[in-house]
Amino acid sequence: MQAGKPVLYSYFRSSCSWRVRIALALKGIDYETKPINLVKDGGQQFSEEFRALNPMKQVPALKIDGITIGQSNLSILKQVGQENQLTWAQKAISSGFTALETILQSTAGKYCVGDEVSMADLCLAPQVANAERFKVDLTPYPTISRINKTLLALEAFHVTHPCRQPDTPPELRA
Repeated sequence: MQAGKPVLYSYFRSSCSWRVRIALALKGIDYETKPINLVKDGGQQFSEEFRALNPMKQVPALKIDGITIGQSNLSILKQVGQENQLTWAQKAISSGFTALETILQSTAGKYCVGDEVSMADLCLAPQVANAERFKVDLTPYPTISRINKTLLALEAFHVTHPCRQPDTPPELRA
């Protein structure tokens, strides 16, 4: 096994990639970012070079100590089809947020589960960003909105936000 700086193969808008960026930032792990554009050139994740690294052809892929770990959910949006993505995403996110808002009534403190950042929070902020991207009305979810605002004020969430990544298009930068 080779040791060295971890490398995160990431796409700025990937919520799964953002979760990994947040976790690395919270742990204070320095890493290198290698952008993989999921739409340019038919999707750079399908290149021979990337396929050799991650046969799943998905981001994120984290190469650490000579081992590559990968995970993603973009394939779902492709299965739904371009013409149905907005409606499907709004329905799926709203359904999940309705259930989560109820759960948070008994678990939330400053964050999703009490007053310490947990894995639930690493999932929440990217999903709220997805909700905003797909124009989901967040008014019915005041607890989710409050927690998200608190999370985005944390350095680890702020610096890893999709609008602050090296591959973020200029028109989407913060």
